Amino acid sequence: MTAESKRWLGPDGWDRDEGGAGMTSATPEQRKVPVSEEGREPTPAAAPAAAPAPTADRRPRPSHRWWRCGYVGLAGAVAFLCLSVTPSLLPRNTVLQGLISGITAAIGYGLGVLVVWLARSLSTRPLPRPGPVAWRLLAAVSAVAIVVFGYLGSGWQGEVHRLMGLPAPSRPGFARALVLAVLVAAALIGLGRLLHAAARRIGALLGRWIPARAARAIAGLAVFVLALGVLNGIVIDGFFALTDRMFSEVNGETEPGVQAPADPLRSGGPGSLVSWASLGNQGRSFVAGGPSPEQLRDFAGGTQPRPPIRVYAGLGSAPTSRERAALAVRELERTGAFSRKVLCVVTTTGTGWVDRLAVDPLEYMFDGDTALVGLQYSYLPSWLSFLVDKERAHEAGRDLFNAVYGAWSRLPAAQRPKLVVFGESLGSFGAESAFSGVDDIRNRVDGMLLVGPPNRNGLWRDIQADRDPGSPEVLPVYERGATVRFARQTPGDLAVPPDPWHAPRVVYLQHPSDPIVWWAPRLTVSRPDWLVEPPGPDRSVDMRWLPFVTFWQVTADMAFSTGVPAGHGHNYGASTVAAWVEIVPPAGWTPNRTATLTRIIAQG
Repeated sequence: MTAESKRWLGPDGWDRDEGGAGMTSATPEQRKVPVSEEGREPTPAAAPAAAPAPTADRRPRPSHRWWRCGYVGLAGAVAFLCLSVTPSLLPRNTVLQGLISGITAAIGYGLGVLVVWLARSLSTRPLPRPGPVAWRLLAAVSAVAIVVFGYLGSGWQGEVHRLMGLPAPSRPGFARALVLAVLVAAALIGLGRLLHAAARRIGALLGRWIPARAARAIAGLAVFVLALGVLNGIVIDGFFALTDRMFSEVNGETEPGVQAPADPLRSGGPGSLVSWASLGNQGRSFVAGGPSPEQLRDFAGGTQPRPPIRVYAGLGSAPTSRERAALAVRELERTGAFSRKVLCVVTTTGTGWVDRLAVDPLEYMFDGDTALVGLQYSYLPSWLSFLVDKERAHEAGRDLFNAVYGAWSRLPAAQRPKLVVFGESLGSFGAESAFSGVDDIRNRVDGMLLVGPPNRNGLWRDIQADRDPGSPEVLPVYERGATVRFARQTPGDLAVPPDPWHAPRVVYLQHPSDPIVWWAPRLTVSRPDWLVEPPGPDRSVDMRWLPFVTFWQVTADMAFSTGVPAGHGHNYGASTVAAWVEIVPPAGWTPNRTATLTRIIAQG
């Protein structure tokens, strides 16, 4: 054999070179098996030839070249790279596009290698090896495909940017994303090949004592378990420890300009059962925030408003969720919250944040005659809380509502305030957990507003699954809109269907472009209904479901879901105003007041 054609032969005689996707069977000469003159079958009776004189080292050596890639794997990488630039839900910058495309290309390479491995395992004949012409053809096709999809991808991104009201990026900037994608893909593929090489060396070592197939299986499993252990025990645990420490420190800080309230109707203020220090970063901002008495008076047309009540229990206020909920109820009783017109139970997001754009409208609408109560269950961001504190959100939403409802239900019916529930993002997950279904909501509340519900919300998923025939997933109709209605734009969508909308009313706000709403693990291998239906007003008509690709695109979209203008993605802006007006309309309210309040809330 020439130096260029040297192969490493496995114990079963098959070509194991990683330089190509195919493999060839070793020749009888390479296997040291004598053959007949015709070279077609062994000749057992033939006398073995004299052994050649030993040399320094005649063992076949593997001809690894780290820059060599399997043909099918490389084709898969190029295909997935091209598909990764297709449009998704939200705009992408250069770095984000490069990361998405690089990860997706590496997945394509891995799938290509997997296909070849399966073919080798199932075939009884050698697989053909691609020749120079095939490699040149792949190179030409790949170059053309990358240029074409790069051009198309920049155009698709321009369309998505315009749908969000953003300026379109330049086409040359998209080329930088493709360069970054190649670097990311090369790094990930190189890491995979390094682990594969380690498994091969361990297998060769074990093969001295146990059968070759068993040695390879044990070696592969050992490397996989070791890599998983490093990833889980060092990388992931280290990441969680770092973020936990970082956000714990943030939770102990106070935002600039936020001061302890002098109003006894606020938690942390004079006479409060909850200390200012125990409220946490977001809790302190919540109780110190809200419209001023002057702003309320101006909106009310000169009428003197009542000072709103804001109650909050932070992680440091009591040891357990149930104890924090009980403390919050005592605070409500201390402040006289059960004598107000409206009492709103808020399930916070992961950090304990309460969106002022969602709760301030109630204080304006009812001239301050309201009480808001919230409870912190974590200091981690919602996406991280969903991974590690999801059950805490469930527990907090259930404990707080049940405690408030228990005190509220003991009051005479004529003296009870309207009891409403609010939750946004992960907070909507917690808010839903207090109820067994829509009938339970009808029996226990006067209204509910849930904004940007994650796809894992149990009640939301049940309603989606049981939606009326013919209604789309992106804007479903449930029981002809008798109790629950969905909207992407308020108030127009809430008028559909035209059937009567009875109290209590439940509203879900969800944008067609919100990745928090539409992300799900099943996107990997299953096409959802919302990608079959006609797209919403802010989703590209060119977005298609692609196995593996769409999952990673929407996953990346989640990281920047709030970094878009109001009315898109996970940014719901002042659309909550019209929703609250439909859920608990004040007496004498007019559409003009809705428009005015929407402008006030949007301007901040």
